[in-house]
Order: sequence, then C-alpha cells, then structure tokens
Amino acid sequence: MRTKWMQTALLLAGLAAMCGTAAYAQTDVAASLYGTFTGTASGATFPGTGTIQSPSNAPGGLLEVRHIASSGVGFEGAYAYNRAKQVYSYSDPSGSYCSVGGGGDCTSETLSANAHELTGDLVGSFKAARFRPFALAGVGILFDVPTSGQATVTNLNCSGGVPSCVLSTGTVSTNTSARPVFVYGAGVDWKLLPHIGMRLQYRGNFYKALDLNGPPSIAAFTHAAEPMIGMYFRM
Repeated sequence: MRTKWMQTALLLAGLAAMCGTAAYAQTDVAASLYGTFTGTASGATFPGTGTIQSPSNAPGGLLEVRHIASSGVGFEGAYAYNRAKQVYSYSDPSGSYCSVGGGGDCTSETLSANAHELTGDLVGSFKAARFRPFALAGVGILFDVPTSGQATVTNLNCSGGVPSCVLSTGTVSTNTSARPVFVYGAGVDWKLLPHIGMRLQYRGNFYKALDLNGPPSIAAFTHAAEPMIGMYFRM
C-alpha cells in the first residue's frame, strides 16, 4: 500500500512539474513595423567598369509566428515586405562615377521594386518578470520584384570635355532577383496583458547585392539594418 501511495505521489509531482514548466512556454503571432537601412555595394561588373548600387531606405512590415519551448529555445517563421528602390551607377575605365567634372562616359539606372523576404529562425530566450529577452539567427530567401519591366537609364558622355557633355535617357529591361539571406537579431517581449504584449527588436540581413537589371551583376555583399516595433498575441 505504501508503495502505491509513493508511486501516486511521484506521478502527481511529475505532472505538477510538467504543468509548471509548460507555463513558461509561449506560442505567439506578431506584427511589426520597421525601417530598412541598406548600405551601398560596389564592385566590378566586367573588366574596366565599376558599379555602385545605392538602395534607398524605406519603411516595411514584418509578420512572425513563433514558438518558444519550456527550455527557452524555439523557432519562428517570418515574412517581411518593404519598398526597394535601387540606383545603379556605372563608370568608364577612368573611374569617373557619373560626374561631369570627371570626364568620361557615365551611366546611372533607377529601378523601383518591392522586396519580399521569407526566413526560418532559431530563437533563444528567457523569462524575467514581465519581460522575455531573446536572440535569433536564421536563413531564408530575399527576392525583389520590379514594379515595371523597364527602368530609366541616364547616360552622361563627357569624353569630349565638360563643355561637350551630352546627356541622354533611355530604358533597360528589368528582372526579378532572388538571393539567400542570413538573418540575425535580438530584442525583448514586454507583456502588457495576459495574452498581449509589445515586441521591440533589431534584425540584420546579410546577402549578396541584388541584380534587378540583368547582367552584369555585382559580386559584392551588403547589409541591411532593420530596427522594429510591434505587438504580439500569445495563444
């Protein structure tokens, strides 16, 4: 009889421990607004020609579905969207980047696009009162879709000297560009109500420069910084 009572007590204690631990697990969905700040990328496209890619800064939105296990380790799936205007500047062999004073033949292209990103991330976190700090790292795919099949091209030919510069415009075909992306970040969840809270985080993207205007492309990597603020709902 004593053995049965001991077995029953151990079983109840185990169930209580499991329930208590599970209370620290969390599954949630979140929506955030962010600003994306991308650095320029430069590199050679073909012998004797240099290219500078200058993405514009833009606002965007992020959707996340996240599960944190009782151990504090979990995973998430995320989708992000932002506008992605790109400006490409080409120089002639003399190294002049679209500058009248530099002489030579300079060309620039302006492309408007929409950036979409899908990622899967590992998340580590711990609970401290109403806060849950976390860090994440993952991989995914980043693809930019031009809003038009044509991009504006501006050419400045100053080979005859500044007084003889000739300015001309035209168009070039565009294409969708997809790149693998490495994502990392950190932040904190702040519980406001039993199932609702605020999420503050920073995410960084590291990827090869996008190529929206077809070959030649830039064999260089670039980085985008994305500070975010949003809300989460815990299921």
